[in-house]
Amino acid sequence: MPESAVPLSGSPESTGSPSRLRSPGLRHAADLALRIIGGVLAVVGAAVTAVLELILATLRVDGVLIGLSALLAVLANVALSWFAPRAVGRRWALVLPAAVWFVLMVVAAGGTSEGDVLLAGNNWVGLAMIFAGSVAFAVMGFRLIMAPPSALNRR
Repeated sequence: MPESAVPLSGSPESTGSPSRLRSPGLRHAADLALRIIGGVLAVVGAAVTAVLELILATLRVDGVLIGLSALLAVLANVALSWFAPRAVGRRWALVLPAAVWFVLMVVAAGGTSEGDVLLAGNNWVGLAMIFAGSVAFAVMGFRLIMAPPSALNRR
C-alpha cells in the first residue's frame, strides 16, 4: 500500500501505530510523566506570574499607581487553579501553584536585613494583589472541594 493511502480498517497493523503503546506499563509510565510535567508547569507558571505581578505592583501612570497586578493576580491564579488539578489528575495539585505563589508573596513582603522590600506596606496595589490573589486561590479551592469527583475528569 502506498504511504499516502489511508487504510480502511482500524487494526494496529494497518494504521501503523506501534503495539508497544498498547502495553499497560508503558501507558502508565507515559501518564505519570505527563502528570509530573503538568505539576512542574503549574509551579513554574505560579513563579513566573508572581514575579510579573511583583514587577507590575509599582507600575504608575502619570505618577499614580494602577492596579494591573491585582487583576493579573486574579486571572493568573484562577487559570493556575484550573490547570494544576487537571494536569496532575488530583485535587491536591491546586496546592502546588498556590504554595509557590504564597511563598513568593511572603518573601516579597518581608524585608531584608538592610531594609529593602519588594512590596512596601504603603503600596495599596501590592496589598490588593496579595488579597485578591489569595481569594482567587481560596475560591477555586472551595469550588474544587465542592465539585463532584467526576468533575475533575471532564474536558
